[in-house]
Amino acid sequence: MKIVIASDHGGFEYKAMLLPFLEALGHEVTDFGCRTEDATDYSDYAIPAAQAVAASEFDRGILICGTGIGMSISANKVQGVRCALCGDLLTAKLTREHNDSNMLALGGRIIGPETAKAIVAVWLGTEFSAAERHQRRIDKISTFETTNER
Repeated sequence: MKIVIASDHGGFEYKAMLLPFLEALGHEVTDFGCRTEDATDYSDYAIPAAQAVAASEFDRGILICGTGIGMSISANKVQGVRCALCGDLLTAKLTREHNDSNMLALGGRIIGPETAKAIVAVWLGTEFSAAERHQRRIDKISTFETTNER
């Protein structure tokens, strides 16, 4: 799977940890930054990564900041992105099965490193269920994104 990963300074350490983890799982990973632990703005990294996922340049994306909140809010401004902030394994599984999330946000200051790896593994390993009720809900979101009508 082709994965884009990005962080701000609050997620830099976890991004550095997840890069080799993802590659060991057999994924092709592209790092969209940031490159240091110097303070930076999460939106500068989340939005280009989300645009790349929305343009189908990557299968999925992973974003990390201190809480994951700023990254997820930024990414979800991009049409076609369904970024889920996950802090546990069940949420990671259900957001793939029910919401077909294509981006994952993590809080580098909120969860432990082993939990982050486990969440990523579950999220990447879970397929969308494609059940009619879940697809119907996603279709409504997509329609709203393009028309601003329900």
